[in-house]
Amino acid sequence: MKLFKKEPVQIIAFQSYGTDTHFYLRGRALQDESIDLEQQGFFSVLINSWKRLESDEIKNASIVVKLPDGSFLETTSDTHGYFKMKANVKGLKAMANVEGWLACEVAFQDVAIKPGIQKENRFPAEILIPSNSVEFGVASDIDDTILHTGVVSTLKWRVLYNTLFKSAKMRLPLDGAADFYHLLHRGKSGENANPIFYVSHSPWNLYRYLELFLKQNNFPKGPILLRSFKDILKKKAPDEKPQKQKEILDLLKTYPNLPFILIGDSGEHDPDIYIEIATLFPERIKAIYLRSVKHKKKMLRVKGLLENYKTTPALLVESSVQAITHARENGFIA
Repeated sequence: MKLFKKEPVQIIAFQSYGTDTHFYLRGRALQDESIDLEQQGFFSVLINSWKRLESDEIKNASIVVKLPDGSFLETTSDTHGYFKMKANVKGLKAMANVEGWLACEVAFQDVAIKPGIQKENRFPAEILIPSNSVEFGVASDIDDTILHTGVVSTLKWRVLYNTLFKSAKMRLPLDGAADFYHLLHRGKSGENANPIFYVSHSPWNLYRYLELFLKQNNFPKGPILLRSFKDILKKKAPDEKPQKQKEILDLLKTYPNLPFILIGDSGEHDPDIYIEIATLFPERIKAIYLRSVKHKKKMLRVKGLLENYKTTPALLVESSVQAITHARENGFIA
């Protein structure tokens, strides 16, 4: 179909994070494939899945970010359509709402882009700026931590099936996960706004899909940190850290005085990543929660890791109730 016509162009700004003096926004310039996230029919979901994965990026596009105070920041998309905007800007916290979200707009600087620009060239963007009163941050995995995925299935066939043939509205969260995250978000006082960061090895192509899943299942709003397909397919150096680990280390660097709780599952590499991070930052990691998965060999390996690890409280949980009980006993939640 793309041989006969071109779609209009758009900018998808990914919810990002920053500080009172550091603005950090990521996003992607793409052709608008008219993906309907609400559709649930088998063929409609399959077609939308193909559109998500086979995206047409806008390379080397000049992009401008407009802040609430009327000031502008400029950047350029790369050869895959991605852009990063990093800038030192004073007084950002004053522009944010009570939950810490700073709303801004993103636009193409070259308005002559053909065949046209969606939404009158005004695309919404948000970054999270935690207040000084927050008690801790939470860095959470997504797959099989809050979303039933099947990462331990043979050849990951369940992951492929769930991603390609199920809409975001058909996906099921793990029992009690949203309640647990809201308790962490509100903290010990029950009135706080502790930041929640969702960190996954999924590609950025699934950003809006995961954003809808989190919203419809009432999870606390938070930045979703993913990775690009080119990074998934790229051969890594032997000593190179996983992208998820890099993202969490960036969070720790951005907020040097903020302790964190790490949440993941025992099916893949979360135990190894989290233990290594906690070993590097023993005073910064308050607790590690790992959801059990139905895989005997993987469970035995993780239990062995935790038996020999005493630096940070690390809990292997069967349910959200266990995690809530531990968090309450340790004064993390009301």
